[in-house]
Amino acid sequence: MFLDPLQSRSLLANALANRYAILAINADSHAAVTDCLEAARQCDAPVIIETSLWQLDGHAYGGGDAIFGLTRYLAELAVLAASERYRDVPVMFHTDHIKGPRTVAILSAALRGVRMPLTGEAGVLRASTVSLDASTLTDEENVALLCQLADIAKAAGAPATFEMESEVDAGHTPIERTKKLIGAVEARHPGVVWMWAPGLGTQHGLASDGYPEFRVDLIGENIAAIKALTGRDVGLALHGSSGLDEANLAAASRAGVVKVNWSSESLLLRSRAAMDYYQTKRDTLADPKHNAWKSTAMDNGVQSHVAAHYVPRVVARMKILGGAGRGLAFLKTLSP
Repeated sequence: MFLDPLQSRSLLANALANRYAILAINADSHAAVTDCLEAARQCDAPVIIETSLWQLDGHAYGGGDAIFGLTRYLAELAVLAASERYRDVPVMFHTDHIKGPRTVAILSAALRGVRMPLTGEAGVLRASTVSLDASTLTDEENVALLCQLADIAKAAGAPATFEMESEVDAGHTPIERTKKLIGAVEARHPGVVWMWAPGLGTQHGLASDGYPEFRVDLIGENIAAIKALTGRDVGLALHGSSGLDEANLAAASRAGVVKVNWSSESLLLRSRAAMDYYQTKRDTLADPKHNAWKSTAMDNGVQSHVAAHYVPRVVARMKILGGAGRGLAFLKTLSP
């Protein structure tokens, strides 16, 4: 089931209350999206499918037109989430790593919603949750841009559920900065921020040292600070989880991380499986007269091989985060 922004708030609140985290996979192809939903179905877990600017612009979706890529991504994901196979999987769509001069245009489309061709108003789809890449922004720019987006959503009559970030690659975000940034947005747009992504000692990319500076204790401190400011429980988003060990991932989920971003390790798993396929099938692919050449050369061959290696790893990660067995139970909490 594809979750709208308000249903997504309910899922995030459910994750925080029950101390599990939802795996958020940066999926850059149609096959990767399907594999992530399949993993969620197999272990009855909610899942967040997120996309960055390079996916929206990329060949699989936008072909250089990010807003068209957003429309295509949303359309495909909505069809999959509504299918009989995946309708019992809570599916969120999240924008991740959107930055640069097109930020407002792309995220405005995600917030207002994009109309599916030939469907009319009933076919309007919008992102479940939205974030912007604050890595190059000052604190003041970060607040101003998020508030601008909240204004756009409000003017469109569209609910908006935001993830706000700060210093995710810069060590540990001071609690005073958490209060400053969340407080500034809350003063102008109360109730729109439902995830906070501070620096916790990890970085984007694939860690070789397991992130020895990772601090679980900061999670509870941030949640308490936000509760004091806003009066509501807001869970944390963990960026840079590739390479973080299982014990810390599980501990982060129990402490109040509700969303765990996963990209670098995910890409590594898929690329290595594809490389293994082409290496082991090299002789067949080199001979067009081979009786298995056509089936081997088709996209289905490599995609099935990658899925067989990848899906079990996604399932395992969802279990580490405590999300397994939570999907259908959450859907039953939603009003009919």
